[in-house]
Amino acid sequence: MPVLQFSNINHQFDNGDQLFQQLSGSMGESRVGLVGRNGVGKSILISILVGEITPTEGSVVLSSSFAIYKQQPSELLASELSIAQFLGKSAVLEAINQIEDGAYSEALFEIVGEEWDLLSRLGQQLLAMGLPQDPYFPCAKLSGGQLARLQLWQLFESDAQLLVLDEPSNHLDTASKQWLIERIKAFKGAILLVSHDRELLREVNEIWDLSSLGLTVFGGNYDFYTEQKQTERLAVERRMAHINKQQKQLEEQAQRNREKAEQRASHGKRMRKDGSQPKILLDAKKESATARASNSSKNEQLRRAYLQQQEQVLALRQEHLRGQNLYLNSMPSRSIKVVTMFDGVLPFTHLAPLTFQVCANEKIHLAGKNGCGKSTLLKVLQGEVALLQGTIQVNTSLYYLDQHFAVINPQLSMLDNLLQYCEGLAESDARTLLAGIGFRRDSVFRLGEVLSGGEKMKLAMLIVSHQRSQPLLLLDEPDNHLDLESKIVLAQALSAYQGGYILVSHDDDFIVESGPSRQIELEST
Repeated sequence: MPVLQFSNINHQFDNGDQLFQQLSGSMGESRVGLVGRNGVGKSILISILVGEITPTEGSVVLSSSFAIYKQQPSELLASELSIAQFLGKSAVLEAINQIEDGAYSEALFEIVGEEWDLLSRLGQQLLAMGLPQDPYFPCAKLSGGQLARLQLWQLFESDAQLLVLDEPSNHLDTASKQWLIERIKAFKGAILLVSHDRELLREVNEIWDLSSLGLTVFGGNYDFYTEQKQTERLAVERRMAHINKQQKQLEEQAQRNREKAEQRASHGKRMRKDGSQPKILLDAKKESATARASNSSKNEQLRRAYLQQQEQVLALRQEHLRGQNLYLNSMPSRSIKVVTMFDGVLPFTHLAPLTFQVCANEKIHLAGKNGCGKSTLLKVLQGEVALLQGTIQVNTSLYYLDQHFAVINPQLSMLDNLLQYCEGLAESDARTLLAGIGFRRDSVFRLGEVLSGGEKMKLAMLIVSHQRSQPLLLLDEPDNHLDLESKIVLAQALSAYQGGYILVSHDDDFIVESGPSRQIELEST
């Protein structure tokens, strides 16, 4: 029996807009990856499947116990829960403490059960997870990556038969992501994974592709999915070319038929004028010709309507399959040194003194575990934070882009954001750039505050790369909120960019495709 089954799911917003309709599917004891462009409704579909949202129409049958991971645990950040309380271990620890202090109660011994070594065992597990070894450490003081690891650890230790993981790798460094992959492989139940991380999606055995056209199932992992999509893209292009050829042939034939009909009519008028044939015979010929022309016209109209319908269906499919373009402005950069740090000691870190240089056109991957000081180094480069000791010299303009997309004015439209922050950019050029990332006609007037994370990132990348002086880009995990296609597009654009950048990312595929020339790795002493 499937662990999850849903039939004819529709979801409509309060304003009447339809997000998706007639979605059906089922999931057995498997690993399923749910993918799709930002804004298509993946998170809403997940909420419907686990019962958090009631669909407008349709039914869901969830026959197994489940646990869900969500990207932003706001309840944890706002609570006073300790790690032990979050893991449900505080009662056992408290009972052990009371017994060690001399208390004797059968109830206390029942609470402890066989977990007398819980404190040491929990400390070892917390150390292995890169978390504070103090089980009473407040969750609200954990970093984003630590919170993610804590939540995921709890889920994998649960008795749930189905895990629903919504972007579980967003805040994980390389080591933590490898831990997650190993836990996914070892988990005995089913996993529904919502992710844009190709490394994780290679661990699934089925891909659900959600689009405006519905839900399409691909029986394989991410690599199989991309092969199938490419095959489908080529097939649609061939079919569209065939339809266009048929339309052209139909119009040419229709033109020939019109010309023949005009010739016959002209010939009939001449014979009627010179009286060479009886009028009754000419009238019969005219009626026959008119009937044939009418039938031919009807056939042409039916054929034309059929071809137009096929063309519209293919155009929708082609739009879904068509790649987007993100054009980063590129001016040739000279290989001059623009950043020099000598024996720099970063605050808030345990790093050895740093010495390095960066040229204007260098592309650098800044690597290191969560909390090692990558973001601090980027702030030092901008002058927001001072070195504890050492020297730093920056003789170029910098443009910093964090995960909060602060460069975008939420009260301005996409078009106005580009025009205001890119000096000298013409409106026609701005519209072309926006069209490249999927926004055409009136959609360019959407306000910054209503854009999804991925949409904001693409707009922000257009802004930072279209400055008059080509800046050194400081990119703090720019891929974190991008869908699969957008990640690939951004990586290709960064690879083609002729200026320099310092990139922080934990997505190996994205890093390689972005084309860094070298890596600076931060390691704690």
